[in-house]
Amino acid sequence: MPLVWPDRAMSASAITPQHQAAARLIAQADGLLITAGAGLGVDSGLPDFRGDEGLWRAYPALAQGRIGFTSIANPAAFQARPRLAWGFYGHRLQLYRQTVPHEGFHILRRWAQRMPQDAFVFTSNVDGQFQAAGFEQAQVHECHGSIHHLQCATPCSADIWPADGLSAEVDAQACEWTAPLPTCPRCGQLARPNILMFGDGDWLSQRSDAQESRLHAWLRHTARPVVIELGAGLHVPTVRYFSERVARKQGAGFIRINPREAHTDHGLRAISLEATALQGLQAIDAALSAATDTGPSSGP
Repeated sequence: MPLVWPDRAMSASAITPQHQAAARLIAQADGLLITAGAGLGVDSGLPDFRGDEGLWRAYPALAQGRIGFTSIANPAAFQARPRLAWGFYGHRLQLYRQTVPHEGFHILRRWAQRMPQDAFVFTSNVDGQFQAAGFEQAQVHECHGSIHHLQCATPCSADIWPADGLSAEVDAQACEWTAPLPTCPRCGQLARPNILMFGDGDWLSQRSDAQESRLHAWLRHTARPVVIELGAGLHVPTVRYFSERVARKQGAGFIRINPREAHTDHGLRAISLEATALQGLQAIDAALSAATDTGPSSGP
């Protein structure tokens, strides 16, 4: 039974051959592997922290102290200046809880729901935006952990617990946590987000490891996946390396959407789109709709 794509509002003249080729890869796939970096959230209004300048624009108090991203996103910061470290992460927790995922997330969800194997997400983002957009937790691998989960900073045990009950009280101007500091329910000492930080030997990876196992099981049962990579840059290339490795190993179609670093390895069956995540997804969605309107299309 052919896939039916809803009509999208976009001029036919704005649909390029690249968009059409990407649409064919998606229409022919039995599963959607979504790989995502920080650039995906920019269309929702989230900062992507491209270097210290991007961090300092979002957090002027860190700029005044010349505190860089690798210094604040570091377990040592929780020991040296816990209220500052928790001010940074607490503010981000508030921001991510309040952010509404942009339409691109829902486009991806709709595509996946029409595929036999649905979708799986591999992301370096810790913001929980995929789950907020309706993706099941069992469909997501957060390779750097999640700000919505906590662990002991020591750590005293392997316990990881949800941050749902944590009320983030932050002086945004000073980037300082103003409430009593979060503590470990087992030992009473300082707690921290269950996120892989720079220079981090104390991150508890069990939750992420279980997600990774589910991802590999999904890949084994998906015969014709298409990889769509969104907002993954070269500064921390974890997502890009994973996307290319899977595309090469699986012989999968590969779509990279990035406004600045869209180039791909010529050895891959890849399509590069220089666009933000939302722009690229909307254009491909329009191409899918146009292809449905004009009948079956040939393969890429």
